[in-house]
Amino acid sequence: MKISVFGMGYVGLSNSLLLSQSENVIGYDIDAWKIQLLQERNSVIDESELHEFLEKDSTIKFTNNFTEAVMHGELLIIATPTDYDEKTNYFDTSSVESVVSKALAIKSEVLFLIKSTIPIGYIDHLKQKFSSENFIFLPEFLREGKSLYDNLYPTRIVVGERSGRGEKIAELFSKNARKENVPVILTNAREAESIKLFANTYLAMRVAYFNELDSYAEMHGLDASQIIEGIALDSLIGDHYNNPSFGYGGYCLPKDSKQLLANYKEVPNDLIQSIVASNDTRKDFIAEQIAKKNPKVVGIYRLTMKSNSDNFRHSSIQCITRRLQEKGIKTVIYEPLITGTEHEGTQVIHDLETFKQKTDLIVSNRYDAELLDVKDKLYTRDIFYRD
Repeated sequence: MKISVFGMGYVGLSNSLLLSQSENVIGYDIDAWKIQLLQERNSVIDESELHEFLEKDSTIKFTNNFTEAVMHGELLIIATPTDYDEKTNYFDTSSVESVVSKALAIKSEVLFLIKSTIPIGYIDHLKQKFSSENFIFLPEFLREGKSLYDNLYPTRIVVGERSGRGEKIAELFSKNARKENVPVILTNAREAESIKLFANTYLAMRVAYFNELDSYAEMHGLDASQIIEGIALDSLIGDHYNNPSFGYGGYCLPKDSKQLLANYKEVPNDLIQSIVASNDTRKDFIAEQIAKKNPKVVGIYRLTMKSNSDNFRHSSIQCITRRLQEKGIKTVIYEPLITGTEHEGTQVIHDLETFKQKTDLIVSNRYDAELLDVKDKLYTRDIFYRD
């Protein structure tokens, strides 16, 4: 099948490489520099599986020519970003509709597969707006830093259409996975949209739960690791996704939980509101705990959400940094991914040893072995030293 994928971020690139194992794929992005890197078999996303596939896959093509990408594909996969708009309290889906409208002007009959995260009811909106039934939502369940791996070994494949072509879409993804007998769910569009948002909001709830447990333990001088270990031995709870942090962040959980809350507009709820609110409460608490130590200069070690990630969009530690600055506390940042000398008005120190010397307290969302020599002035809630 000839497939064109629009948007070469985590979702788009990993899906492009996955499908190129068996299909004729072109990846498109508006960023010419990113496309040039991909054409040279390099990636701006630092992920081992992505590098491995790019080096060995000579069939996949990349372009920043929109018309070329549209004309190539009989299936157009849209994986453009849909950031949460704090002003409208809704996803900004303009990038998706831009691709659709421009593509339809070039090719009137084509099937769109939406991989971008969208609000509940959005596929119905697209069908009505463009007077077409050629829209299918297929939610992604990928971790940053493991996007291609999670496509190769998926927990499930959900297709938002109960039809013969829905079955073909499911087969397209399952046959390219390395995991056998992947569970497949063919459902309606709104159910598929709901699966995505409710799944991520549940994960956000789990993060928030163990963060609030950790807040209690820290305030009362208790050993949070022993409490969590004792709880995690219950097989109904399990020993996973339970390591405290400065709050859930990254690209998915904050925006997806807020979007789900927006979809609850006229539905009575307490839990969903609390999941969203608890994240701000946790960040406020962490900032207060740091401020109580009366530091002169706080060093912010890495802005990324977790280990082996090169992305710090919406990371919780950036929110902590802003809160500290609002309290008048001086902060400096060590982040190798930043080439400039400042980030959002905060000085960036590129030499780790200089960073350690200039700070009297170092704040890190996730522990790293290179902080071992300054452990006495390290503040982290990474009690299990893992993501």
